[in-house]
Amino acid sequence: MDVPLLLSGLRVLDLTRNLPGPFATRLLADLGATIVKVEPPEGDPARPLAALFEALNHGKECRTVDFRSSADLDRLRAWVQEADVLLDSFRPGVLQGLGLDAATLHALNPRLVMVSITGYGQHGPWAQKAGHDLNFMALSGVLDQMRAPTGELALSNVQWGDLAGGSAMACIAVLAAVFEMQRTGQGRHLDVSMVHGLHAQLVMPRATGAMLAPLLGRRPGAGEDLLNGVLPCYNLYATQDRRHLAVGALELKFWKAACEVFDRPDWVQRHWQRGQLPGSPDCAELRAEVAQLVASQPLAVWSERFAQADACVTPVLMLEEAQAHPLFVGGAHPQPWAEITG
Repeated sequence: MDVPLLLSGLRVLDLTRNLPGPFATRLLADLGATIVKVEPPEGDPARPLAALFEALNHGKECRTVDFRSSADLDRLRAWVQEADVLLDSFRPGVLQGLGLDAATLHALNPRLVMVSITGYGQHGPWAQKAGHDLNFMALSGVLDQMRAPTGELALSNVQWGDLAGGSAMACIAVLAAVFEMQRTGQGRHLDVSMVHGLHAQLVMPRATGAMLAPLLGRRPGAGEDLLNGVLPCYNLYATQDRRHLAVGALELKFWKAACEVFDRPDWVQRHWQRGQLPGSPDCAELRAEVAQLVASQPLAVWSERFAQADACVTPVLMLEEAQAHPLFVGGAHPQPWAEITG
């Protein structure tokens, strides 16, 4: 299904490189915005990764600017006069040093919305430090929440700091500032700190950790929190063929449906909404029982048995399996949004 071009007519100058900014403008482009990607003479560092560069930048107009050339900077300022949005990912102070600060650019185009994606914000002792996704994950507290029940950290192959803390937050900032500009006629300059964007998303572990702390006498650790492994109804279980089944039957109604497929009606009442305390001996025993049952069959068997059940139980798919799944086939660049018609 075609994505509605809701941002048609929005003109964006994209000075960003690598992943966070280009993915943000990829999302804006998919919604109809016109993106002019501005690169230095040596090109975006992502260019050698041809598949990544294409995924991020297809359909964008690419222009080259030598940021050390006053003539090229003058050309860039001329482009600013025709733009609605300017996105950058320079360290704090670089725009000012180039003569591209908000005061200068708003004198040329008062309606310009400027969004700067940074690692650690514009101010403070961390503002000038370099960082990558792994660092933002580590410092925000998010990486600590991605431990296996054994306590081992997982090195995610999805860059949540860049994408969730950076790209998504930058899109929100752009759209909010454009909305305000349409009402007031005045643009503004917003910073998006990736480490703070990640930290803001710790809402669940902060809440559940505070809830469980009185039971444990401390904050829960790996495998002890409500959604990281303590509940039998919300867990990952290894199958006979060393694959995994994702049991997400958090609510009692879904747990009942799962128990029907498992053919274990005696498990229904052993649920946190029926008084089973997280971390209790019965909770641990039930986890072991579910694990033993799931391990008795290969993933294909469980996938077939749960295919028609409304139980929030799904196979853990490998990347190539996900790409071939009916949810994703048929679109070269699938997006999360589509127009609802009829």
